[in-house]
Amino acid sequence: MVVALKALAELAGLFITGRGLLYVLIGQKRQVNGVYQLFALLTNPLIRATRVVTPRVVADRHIPTATALLIFWVWLGATYWKAAVCMGGLVVCLPQS
Repeated sequence: MVVALKALAELAGLFITGRGLLYVLIGQKRQVNGVYQLFALLTNPLIRATRVVTPRVVADRHIPTATALLIFWVWLGATYWKAAVCMGGLVVCLPQS
């Protein structure tokens, strides 16, 4: 379960990073770019969920950055959890190549 959570956090992090990079590189034409639309489709649920959990004081333009930070914290927590499970000795964890 922890490996799946960590993998999903990594995937979401890549999607939000790709969306951010395209936002900077493409500019105003991003709404007609197919790759940006795909990233937007995949990350809009995360951005909406972040809007729900953040206070109204946070401006809407900062919500994508807050989403990236929340994804980072989920990934960090999953990494710590995975390390704790492996160090606990209850599960045999093989080194990744």
